[in-house]
Amino acid sequence: MTNNAPEKTYTELESMEEAMATYETIQSKAGILGRRRDRTQDMEIILQLLQLLLKMWEVQLNARSIKEKASTKGKLALATYNQTQIYLKPLLRKLKNSSLPDDILDSLTLITKHMLEKDYLRASDAYLEMAIGNAPWPIGVTMVGIHARTGREKIFSKNVAHVLNDETQRKYIQALKRLMTKCQQFFPTDPSRCVEYAPDT
Repeated sequence: MTNNAPEKTYTELESMEEAMATYETIQSKAGILGRRRDRTQDMEIILQLLQLLLKMWEVQLNARSIKEKASTKGKLALATYNQTQIYLKPLLRKLKNSSLPDDILDSLTLITKHMLEKDYLRASDAYLEMAIGNAPWPIGVTMVGIHARTGREKIFSKNVAHVLNDETQRKYIQALKRLMTKCQQFFPTDPSRCVEYAPDT
C-alpha cells in the first residue's frame, strides 16, 4: 500500500495523512539533493515538494468550517493561497521543463534540502541570500559608468539580488517564502531551528 502512495498525483491527495506519507517519500530523497551532476533530479524533488505544500495548504483551507471560510480572515487566507499559486506558476513551469537558471537552482536546492531536514533557520538564510543577495555593495551593481569598479570580479551571479531581476522572479520568490512558512507549520521541529516559532498558528 505504501508503495502506491507516491504514485498518486498531487490533485488526488485528499487528506493530510496521504500528504504526510508523500512528504516522507520526498524527505527520503533529501540526501541526494545537489550531489548529482544531473540537475533534473534536483528539479524534480524541488517540484514535488512545492506541489505537495500547495496541496496541503489547499486541504487545510478546505477543512475549515463554513463560518471560518466566510469570515474576513478566511477570505484573506484563500486570496493569499490563490495569489501564491499564480505567482509560483512560472517557477513550477521552469522546474517541469528543467529550464531553471543554475544560480537560482543552486539556491533552491539548498533551501529545499534544509526544509526537508526541518532546519528552517538555515533554509531562511539560504532564501535571504537568494532573494536579497550578498553583493559587496547595494542593489547588485556590477558596472557604473564606463569603468569597471574595483573588486568587480568578486561579484558572481549568486551574489546579485534576484528579487531585483524582474517582476516574475520577485513574485515567485515571494510565493516561495509563503510556502516555507507553511512547511514549518505542517512539519514543526525544535524551536531553535525555526523562524519566528509560533506553534499555535
